[in-house]
Amino acid sequence: MPPPLLVDPSRFQGAAVVFDQEHLRRHLPQRFEMEMLNGIVHWSKEERVAVAVREVKSDEFWVRGHVPGRPLFPGVLMVEAAAQLGTWMCRMTIGEQAPAFIGFAGIENTRFRGTVVPGDRLYILGKEVEARTRRMIYDTQGVVGDRLVFEARIIGMAV
Repeated sequence: MPPPLLVDPSRFQGAAVVFDQEHLRRHLPQRFEMEMLNGIVHWSKEERVAVAVREVKSDEFWVRGHVPGRPLFPGVLMVEAAAQLGTWMCRMTIGEQAPAFIGFAGIENTRFRGTVVPGDRLYILGKEVEARTRRMIYDTQGVVGDRLVFEARIIGMAV
């Protein structure tokens, strides 16, 4: 049985982008093919939750070679998108005291529960568990439509 969603879907399904990709570029180092987020559609600093959106396109670098004839958005890229959301959340929560670079320290309790294909809009939900200047922990989930497609706990550290 899937767990409940970290954020009520009515807060993000169909919501407009509140922080666009240019804003994300000011806070995240990834560029070109590794930019996994298109925008933030929900952010509550008080509740320590955010929702990012990822428009999965048919012309992306992985489509041709990842399951030819039936391209699936790779799970490792879903996790990367979740980590980028966690980095952004850390910067928004901690502010100027946030580390210059946050790297992976761990991924726990990861489950893939569905597929994501070109044409899908993937919502990445994040809830802060802990955010300090040296270590960050976020629970994350991916949602397409009304389907939970992945969940994980992302642990980041200052590098």
